Amino acid sequence: MNNKFKRVFVIVLDSLGIGKAKDAKAYNDDMSNTLQHINDVFPLEMPNLRSLGIDRICDIKQHDIPLDHAYCLAMNEASTGKDTLTGHYEIMGLLVTKPFKTFTDTGFPKELIDLLEEKWNRKIIGNCAASGTQIIKDLGLEHMHTKAAIVYTSSDSVLQIAAHEDIIPLNELYHMCEIAREITKDEKYKLGRIIARPFIGTSPENFKRTPNRHDYALKPFDKTVLNYLQEANYDVISIGKIVDIFDHEGINESYKIKNNDDGCNKILEVMKKDFTGLCFVNLVDFDMEYGHRRDPIGYGKAIESFDKYLGEYKKLLNEDDLLMICADHGNDPTYRGTDHTRERVPLLIYSKSFKETGILDESDTFACVGATISDIFNVKMPKIGKSIKDLLK
Repeated sequence: MNNKFKRVFVIVLDSLGIGKAKDAKAYNDDMSNTLQHINDVFPLEMPNLRSLGIDRICDIKQHDIPLDHAYCLAMNEASTGKDTLTGHYEIMGLLVTKPFKTFTDTGFPKELIDLLEEKWNRKIIGNCAASGTQIIKDLGLEHMHTKAAIVYTSSDSVLQIAAHEDIIPLNELYHMCEIAREITKDEKYKLGRIIARPFIGTSPENFKRTPNRHDYALKPFDKTVLNYLQEANYDVISIGKIVDIFDHEGINESYKIKNNDDGCNKILEVMKKDFTGLCFVNLVDFDMEYGHRRDPIGYGKAIESFDKYLGEYKKLLNEDDLLMICADHGNDPTYRGTDHTRERVPLLIYSKSFKETGILDESDTFACVGATISDIFNVKMPKIGKSIKDLLK
């Protein structure tokens, strides 16, 4: 293999936007800046992220920390939309021109609810946009008494089903999700994901979601860089919800995680493995636990926690490893509403083998990540995105 990199690690810090996307005004997000506004509320101690250049590409106060074997740049999203699937698809080379449908303002149509009740043989309660933790506090007892399923959505293209594990067993809940997944492939619904949200507890004060969440995504509408790597017999390892986002397409091995800490430790485990190819990671707590819940201090603490793990990664990585850290959209916890925000995202690139460092030109698409990976492993290039491999020296 005529290539200096044997392993590439891509870590998506879910929702860590850096503001000022070129078209943010069209999304009503021109004043959003996830990282800057967190730092305004909770001044961040993140020496390792700074050593990879994050303060060079976001409007936050710079510390006197030199770039350490690193390059950095900001990326704009070319696709239409600002959701999880769209961002991840674009990272791996797919351009989404027709956004997935959302039902944030109205809830799901009566005809869909009626059809789900018929197919599930269960009544449905909820049917509104809601916080997942709040809706189980509000409707959990009613669900336990009536055995009706709690269905809700968010600002994303999702249908979520919350159910107590003692009322609707996991195998039944997952089967309900599979039914909903098939029904909502219809163009009039066209939802990005169906999500099982099991919980436990005996009262609103102690209801708690369990780690048995399961996402049912649409299959990608075309091949991605993951497929091209797999077809060329490279290893493709996923950590976190990557395997669900891509509906297992192009992935050889996957690790579920309970939270960010679990995910960060899984990364350490995989770094100790001998493989050739890609490890693709999503750390969702930034978005799910802190962005949507508008908790800048919790978000800031999660960034600092990741930064400590990053210090360990930098020590553990080999000379022929490449680390790429990015995001899939923004979710400014100080902004109005609870929606994702249309922002640029960072791309921080590290390898012990780099002899130079630098701030690279802004990219018009997240797909420069996938294109660079394709170039590194000499596999088919995605239809969008330009490789920056030759700029990494």
